[in-house]
Parts: sequence; C-alpha cells; structure tokens
Amino acid sequence: MGNRLTKVYTRTGDRGSTGMADGSRRRKNDARVCSMGDIDELNACLGISLSLLEDGPLQQLLFAVQHDLFDIGAELCQPGKSLITDDYVEGLEKSADRFNAELSELKEFILPGGSQAVASLQHARTVCRRVERGLVSLGEVEDLNPATARYINRLSDLLFILARAQSRIEGGGEVYWNSKYSRLNRNG
Repeated sequence: MGNRLTKVYTRTGDRGSTGMADGSRRRKNDARVCSMGDIDELNACLGISLSLLEDGPLQQLLFAVQHDLFDIGAELCQPGKSLITDDYVEGLEKSADRFNAELSELKEFILPGGSQAVASLQHARTVCRRVERGLVSLGEVEDLNPATARYINRLSDLLFILARAQSRIEGGGEVYWNSKYSRLNRNG
C-alpha cells in the first residue's frame, strides 16, 4: 500500500468519482470500479464463510483466496497491471481436485442450504459468478489480464466443491432439488 490512510473519509468521492492507484479518477459506476466493488463483496462473503468454519484445510485455503482477491483488486485499480498468473489458476484446480476426490458422485442438483457455513459458501459462489460476469463486460471495453478471468471462473467451481465438502465434514447431507416438491406444495 503506497499511501497509508490517516483518515478513512477524504471527501474526494463526494461528486461520484473515485481515485485509482495510478492517480486517475473514474466514475463510481465505471465498469472497472464496479468490478473492484464486486471483488470486495466476494472477499467479504468469504470472510463470513471463514467465521463459520472450523480451523482446517478448507479455512486455510479460503484465507489464501482472500489474499488472491486483493491481488485482483490491485490489478483492477491499476489498469495494465498483471499479478494473477496461470500458477494461481492451477493452484485452484489442484485444490478443487483434492477436495472433490473425497466427495460422492454428483447425481442431483443441489439447493443452496443446509448449515450456515454451507449456505455462506454457496452465496459466495453466486457472488463469484457475478464478479465473472462483470469482468466479461469490462473485458469487452478494456484490456484485462486473461488469467484473472480464468481464476474467477475456477474459483466459483471451487466454492461449489467446498460447499459440498463442508456439508460432508458436518455430516448433515446435501439438500437436493426435487422438481415435484414445488408442484406438490402449490396444490395445498
């Protein structure tokens, strides 16, 4: 962090713009600024998930991912900067493979739910998908590091796997979608 903040509020954004790390200013609804906010929201979702998990490999992995998300935020805040590499993506793939190897074969659609920890991981997954959509939109108008989009795509898959892994750890089972359930309840 180049400049340490002595005050949290600066009043410089009161007219709808925000400062970038390169010194430029952008509108707060700019696609890049929106992507930065989405990354921040995803990181906050992971923080909630971490608060609900026991210390262990899953928690340690998510803590590392939080640091990666700060690297992505740094990339977005400095157009042209690339921090995420294919090594980051491969790391997520290895983690996904490791956690997925312990899970039963998936034969049904899973509803987000179960415990608070599982639901929070599923929520983080959906926010991650929004981050991905935002990066696609941003990439249509500005150059982006292609490894960053791959990382976010793999992260959403990993979060789905981690939600399943957490369900297994808790022994609570997964909540499966049943198309007949909603029709039965509509008829009273």
